[in-house]
Amino acid sequence: MNPDFRRLFAAVDAMDSSTFGAFLASDAQFRFGNLPVVTGREAIAGFLDAWFPSIAAIRHEDLAIRDYGDTVLVEGRVTYTRKDGTELSAPFANVFDMIDGSIKGYRIYVDNSGLQLGR
Repeated sequence: MNPDFRRLFAAVDAMDSSTFGAFLASDAQFRFGNLPVVTGREAIAGFLDAWFPSIAAIRHEDLAIRDYGDTVLVEGRVTYTRKDGTELSAPFANVFDMIDGSIKGYRIYVDNSGLQLGR
């Protein structure tokens, strides 16, 4: 049985890498857009711990979850709040490869180039 993906996105929205990491297999692979693949639960949590401070908030909504057993697809809308309080909202699609109820592969497809982080 696959985990509750709404809880996974709630952990991301809370910027809680520890709770997020509990959904992952120990050797999970994570790819965020066109960034390099990050491998391993601890490395992925570390990536998120480094990335979360670049934004003020994140919110996922309008989730459509399609569970095919070994593969779960999630589509929705993500809204990033920049440090200056302005927002960028964009559609996203995530592909999850599952093994024994844990996420083995996590691929995020979103155009968040409008964030212009570091400015």
